[in-house]
Amino acid sequence: MGSRSYVRNDAESQRARLMLHISRAVVYAVLIFITILCLFSFYLLFINATRSNAQLQAGFRLTPQDNFWNNLRNAWNDVSISIPIGLRNSFIIAILSGILTTYFSALTAFGIHAYDFKAKKFAYVFILAVMMIPPQVGAVGFVQICYKLKLTNNYLPLILPGIAAPVVFFYMKQYMEAILPLEIVEAARCDGSNEFSTFNRIVLPIMKPAIAVQMIFAFVSSWNNYFIPALLLDKLERKTVPIMIAQLRSADYSKFDMGKVYMFILLAILPVVIVYVFLSKLIVRGVQAGAIKG
Repeated sequence: MGSRSYVRNDAESQRARLMLHISRAVVYAVLIFITILCLFSFYLLFINATRSNAQLQAGFRLTPQDNFWNNLRNAWNDVSISIPIGLRNSFIIAILSGILTTYFSALTAFGIHAYDFKAKKFAYVFILAVMMIPPQVGAVGFVQICYKLKLTNNYLPLILPGIAAPVVFFYMKQYMEAILPLEIVEAARCDGSNEFSTFNRIVLPIMKPAIAVQMIFAFVSSWNNYFIPALLLDKLERKTVPIMIAQLRSADYSKFDMGKVYMFILLAILPVVIVYVFLSKLIVRGVQAGAIKG
């Protein structure tokens, strides 16, 4: 009886290990397939950036051509747009917006997390309610205010609204609940630290992973923003990269160069790709830490 039981248990163990290996193989195969699908669009963009307009009109190909540097030169020297100016404007707006978004969202989350006051629950619910409202709802009124205040062709309307970012606030609040014990804040107060000093010197270092993640997301969101900048910016020296891409695509069809358009798009997404590639570990670490409570 004992030997039979041992054989049966050994067979069940082997069957369980086999099912585990099969499950892992299926998961890996699905992940590889999804990765290929995600990367294929970037590969296709690069391939099209190496082809001339005539080659693109001739049909689809999966191999690179020899027109990469010619497309780069044509896009860089285009008189109707200016890639250096567009990249400069997008960098200024995206970086400043990312810094303001993460800092003030973390500061607001700290106020809700660390303080007890009568309107605390109402303030939290109100911020979450604002998060549910699409930004396009208030776009018309916002643009009208900017025109009345003569803030068109100005960076400020594209940077300062980043201070109010309910989604980032919610993530920061959840992260603080997971990793920021209030005992640390109380100990700092007992040592004579004021509130801003506590936040800047103690809380922010603890929040580094979350701040890094949200700063990256805020940077990418601002970098890709087209709707509001297109309504407020009409001077070439103030236009951002998405506006210039749309302007290039709406050019006269007889002068339309698809190779140049693909090259400009490649240059536009290159900073975003670099940010994700070099900071991907930090993004995963911050998201995982923010998802753990208790």
